[in-house]
Amino acid sequence: MEALNQIDTRLFLFLNGIHNESFDSIMVWISGKITWWPFYLLLLGYLAWTKRLQLIPLLLFVVLTITLADQVSVHLFKEVFERLRPCHEPEISGLVHIVNGRCGGQYGFVSSHAANAFGVAFFLVMVVRRRWFTVVMIFWAAIVGYSRIYLGVHYPGDVVGGALLGILCGYLVYLLNIWVVGMLPVSWKMGDPMKQSA
Repeated sequence: MEALNQIDTRLFLFLNGIHNESFDSIMVWISGKITWWPFYLLLLGYLAWTKRLQLIPLLLFVVLTITLADQVSVHLFKEVFERLRPCHEPEISGLVHIVNGRCGGQYGFVSSHAANAFGVAFFLVMVVRRRWFTVVMIFWAAIVGYSRIYLGVHYPGDVVGGALLGILCGYLVYLLNIWVVGMLPVSWKMGDPMKQSA
């Protein structure tokens, strides 16, 4: 375990060490939640166009995915493992590049940002099943995860762990979605995700 921690720390210092002033502001923007509203509105428009009457249930499942991933990442991981964020770790804190002096809470494993982003991405990828959509969603989730390393608040292992947790949450909620869709009236099943091509 110690060897994995050392590898994670070295990889973090390498990735976090690649920075400049221009990217600082970009990564703060990428890591923010409010700044993604235009992207969320585009997603909402696309889902409204393709899923129609299924839109409201889908939005509820997206909220459920975020809630599940966020709460599990905090209560079953951060508060259990209590792994310090790199910017709080005394042994390397002087080497960590942080932006605007923001380090976040004490513990970082797993990344809630990564869990939430990958949870939503995986759930919607399973629902929409379009290659271009998959590329867009995975890229979005990955760049959000990377921004957390760049900003010095998470190790790569935190992000990977968060991504895996998010994928699991997204998959579980997707299974629930399939069960609920099966109970909906036929008139509501336009754009059934199980009938879309890959």
